[in-house]
Amino acid sequence: MKSRSVSITGATGFLGFHLAEAFHRGGWNVRAIVRPGTQKPLPDGVAVVQAPLARAWLEQAFAGADLVVHAAAAIRAPTEIAFTATNVEGTRAVVEAANACGARLLHVSSAAAIGPASATAPAREDDAPHPINAYGRSKLASEEVVRATARTWTIVRPSAVYGPRDRAFLPLFRMARRGLFVSAAAPQTAFTFVYVEDLVAAMLSVASDERAIGQTFFVGHPEPVTTATLLRALAEAEGRPYRPRQLAPIVLDAAAMLGDVAWRLGRQPLIDRGRLAELRSEGFVCAVDRIRDTLAFVAATSIRDGVERAARWYREAGW
Repeated sequence: MKSRSVSITGATGFLGFHLAEAFHRGGWNVRAIVRPGTQKPLPDGVAVVQAPLARAWLEQAFAGADLVVHAAAAIRAPTEIAFTATNVEGTRAVVEAANACGARLLHVSSAAAIGPASATAPAREDDAPHPINAYGRSKLASEEVVRATARTWTIVRPSAVYGPRDRAFLPLFRMARRGLFVSAAAPQTAFTFVYVEDLVAAMLSVASDERAIGQTFFVGHPEPVTTATLLRALAEAEGRPYRPRQLAPIVLDAAAMLGDVAWRLGRQPLIDRGRLAELRSEGFVCAVDRIRDTLAFVAATSIRDGVERAARWYREAGW
């Protein structure tokens, strides 16, 4: 039987690395599409193709692929223009190249494309979108490009992803190791989380099932997690007493303003106004019924187990 071939953009990133590893383990021929000059590590057994997010380069990089997984994205950026350049125009180039090669496209979007939703009224795939920052708007626009121009596609909207190799949540783990549990969001603000291995399993399921074609799926654990529950799980994982502290609004406002200044100085801050908008929202909770009903997929890793596994990996890796 001929082995299937997949090209993965963003393969040196947090999610992309796990995807490349899992597709290779699943018997796929994997090509990691990486930026020219990158020296970041990749899983063993994965072929490396250097190409920018430009159609002419990507057509060559995707040649012969059965599937293109577009995981490259700007998660943090200083301006809306920067988000658009990578997340919208980069996606357009990927779609055009995938179409030219006859490859199916699996596009990684985000729950941020829909916008905030509470645990009592979780977002669903067909809800009217109302993104609240430049990142969310750019991911929504990327979806519109896919639906309008891709020939064969599936869109996956991950919720908040965490796990080994992730740097976004790393500061929380480092603070927890020192016994610091500082909350920027209200304690009862709820979010949908997904452990990275569950997300990867969902995407492999999507990639192997024609019922997923033309569909958009939220992916996350079915049980929402409050800020307080997350911090408590961190305390348990690090063996520290749980003594939470709530940051005052004035402190957050000042930190966000300084974060915007840091971008202009060429540095990436922990928080800026875009991130603050997420923290002050009603929460980011999504319903995950569609992928369960269509593909029989349910994310199985609880926040407690996932945080424990991630903390163990960080310690062993020296992060």
